[in-house]
Amino acid sequence: MYSWMLLDDRLDRELTRETGISHAYYEILVQLSETEGRSLRMSELADRCLSSRSRLSHAVSRLEERGWVRRQVCAEDGRGQLAVLTDEGFAALEAAAPVHVQSVRTHLFDQLSPAQVTAMRDIGETLLQHLADAG
Repeated sequence: MYSWMLLDDRLDRELTRETGISHAYYEILVQLSETEGRSLRMSELADRCLSSRSRLSHAVSRLEERGWVRRQVCAEDGRGQLAVLTDEGFAALEAAAPVHVQSVRTHLFDQLSPAQVTAMRDIGETLLQHLADAG
């Protein structure tokens, strides 16, 4: 398990050093970029990022300061807030993505044999199914 912590730390440090975006902020931008309208309710975004609502709110505030995300009132009920990825935020994500991909390739996939990659995929799918079933 320690190896995953080291890998996560390395990926975060390289992404932050090369792009100025932490892995946590990168994940928020990715989640928003993959949705229709590039927006999500703050509560759903927190769930997708496996983050507390207060931690996510703080992160979105920092991303707002950069002009990468904006908040708007949810049109459906007027109570909830949406986080919306701006064009500037999408451009920042596009610029950071190759750095992240290369880092993952270098520190993970290039270190594994094809059989190990297949085994890792199989293990991941089994765990994902278990955790999804466990709710």
